[in-house]
Amino acid sequence: MTVESVLLFVLGVVVFIVGLLVSIGLHELGHLSFAKLFNVKVTQYSLGFGKAIWSFTRGETEYGIRPILLGGYISMVGMLKPRASGKPSAITNTGMYGAFVQDARQASAEQIAESGGDDSRAFYRLTPWKRIIVMVAGPAMNLVIGIVLFGVLLCGFGAPTTTFTSSVDCVLPNSRTTTCSSDDAVSPAKEAGIRSGDVVLSVDGKADPTIAEVSTLFQRSAGKELTVVVERDGARKTLEITPVTATRDVYRSDGTVAKNEDGTTKTQQVGVVGVSIGQSLVRQSPTAVLPATGAQISASAHLIIDLPQRLVAVWNAAFGSQARSQDSPVSVVGVGRAIGEVSSMSGVPIVDKAYTILGLLASLNIGLFVLNMVPLLPLDGGHIAGALWEAVKRRSFTLVGKADPGPIDLAKTMPLTMVVVVLLAGMSALLIYADIVRPVNLFG
Repeated sequence: MTVESVLLFVLGVVVFIVGLLVSIGLHELGHLSFAKLFNVKVTQYSLGFGKAIWSFTRGETEYGIRPILLGGYISMVGMLKPRASGKPSAITNTGMYGAFVQDARQASAEQIAESGGDDSRAFYRLTPWKRIIVMVAGPAMNLVIGIVLFGVLLCGFGAPTTTFTSSVDCVLPNSRTTTCSSDDAVSPAKEAGIRSGDVVLSVDGKADPTIAEVSTLFQRSAGKELTVVVERDGARKTLEITPVTATRDVYRSDGTVAKNEDGTTKTQQVGVVGVSIGQSLVRQSPTAVLPATGAQISASAHLIIDLPQRLVAVWNAAFGSQARSQDSPVSVVGVGRAIGEVSSMSGVPIVDKAYTILGLLASLNIGLFVLNMVPLLPLDGGHIAGALWEAVKRRSFTLVGKADPGPIDLAKTMPLTMVVVVLLAGMSALLIYADIVRPVNLFG
């Protein structure tokens, strides 16, 4: 590795750290803005965890940056409903469950007392819909960042699209021949009028086909006329093309040529058209942004749903000989490493590097949005679920003529919350370790 590649790797990591700080900062700013709008007292706004390495105080809020960049937080007074002074505890057992609940209530009461003893500005005093807005505002910022980045990618750079990159005038007799002779037949690509740069919209009715799908269709369709729809200079063109049979070498999955038992090259009869197939970035209209964002949200949701079995695979890779798949979940360390590798690649155009880095940051923000909406405390979705349950409960009491039960007691969920915290910490530790000793190879 050269000095230049090391510097580029470091630059890529720095770009990622800045992007991560912006994502975390805007997430917490979403919470902060609406909390202050609804007059909740916010004592801290922090990027990262641990002891503050830089901070300042403005008004009643301390703003700071901390070294462990695995998230951020704002400290709102009275996140949990404290037990009223002198009121007997509703939890009668003295086991660990009761201790968790009482400790949570006591901590909330002490926080309110340290803020002057007035709980009128406590978070739990907000109406359910206001609490929902405060908690949704954070993940919503990540969603907005993701949408903006996908907009830049699709409308500014373009979407990777299957393209005919070059063609030959004849049907070459075998894989080792590179030039045409007078005895070679005219290639189906030339007869059909295919040009270099044609964007493939569909082949034989298959819309938006991948490179592999187009290649397979051509190989399996010798003698069969196929309808190919391309885009050329902004206009759609429908072409008819009939692959012809030709002899081609057989390749193994690792890209090497397969051999027969006698050592000769293994060949097969396949359909060919005389065209090379690749990818190019084709700019999309703004209408493509939201569907692309929706597809990424769906992919992130499926990743979380399948997380238990995926983590088993990560464990086997980290502590065994199993290789990590390209769709393996990764930590921020893994994303940062991937961005560093992209930045340090030689021979890759700067546009392609920027595209890949922005794509990773866009996917990261969509992943943060989906993860934070999971309805479990201490995630934002847990607070949202609690507020929704409170709204339903209070409305139900009103309909049957009962007295308003007041704010929901989320302190009762603290034992489960601690379990979730431990699981999240364990998951983060496993992914970080795996990203160090057995990183995902995103680029083949």
